[in-house]
Amino acid sequence: MIVLDHVSKSYDGGKFAVQDVSLEVPKGQLLVLLGGSGSGKTTTLKMINRLIEPTSGKVLVNGKNVLEGDPVQLRRSIGYVLQGSGLFPHMTVAENIAVVPRLLHWSAEKISKRVDELLDLVHLPAAQYRDRLPRQLSGGQQQRVGFARALAVGPSVMLLDEPFGALDPVTRDELRIEFQNIRKQLGLTAVMVTHDMTEALLTADLIAVMNHGKLLQVGSPHQLLTNPVDDFVGALLSSPKKQAEQLEALVGASV
Repeated sequence: MIVLDHVSKSYDGGKFAVQDVSLEVPKGQLLVLLGGSGSGKTTTLKMINRLIEPTSGKVLVNGKNVLEGDPVQLRRSIGYVLQGSGLFPHMTVAENIAVVPRLLHWSAEKISKRVDELLDLVHLPAAQYRDRLPRQLSGGQQQRVGFARALAVGPSVMLLDEPFGALDPVTRDELRIEFQNIRKQLGLTAVMVTHDMTEALLTADLIAVMNHGKLLQVGSPHQLLTNPVDDFVGALLSSPKKQAEQLEALVGASV
């Protein structure tokens, strides 16, 4: 569904922010781009929908080279979720969700029906929430509306840039599980950026580890945990294991 073929990005013609990245995301799976700040993961994500133009290489979505079409139409066809939801503060919940359908000239009746369907999907009853402004919502509710907006035109591909990063731990876990259920229910293919190793391990079908713009390893969470390709990947993935061991020791000490 998503293919990056020797994709690179240089902003100044010299140093590469992303260098020679090749990977594939099978239909219906979630790939998590994992790495530290400056690793190139967000740049890689944004090259899929051309928010950033690659310097070289090809990006294919559903078999089509994204560089050969209209970037605006491309972005409208791909769901995109930001950290902190990115809702328009002067628009109601319903108006926020309806942004792209209105640009595509859907009828008012079709838009209203779709808004109600999506609010039900993200567990925000339409009668209670459709006319609220973002400031009248909690952080978790705002992010649910962000998910609904990203799903408005029924995309088959979704991109997520630290979608749970601004939330408290309890809400973060709830939304992560809800997103997984929605993604599987709709058969979405998704790419997500995160700094959180535990989140990556619990969420991803595939994890792509990046460092200094280079792709180091792609594999399932089990593969990366049990067979890291080098010391960097091993150290990165060891953090959640160490935390789990420390928590287990604390529980044992209190018994």
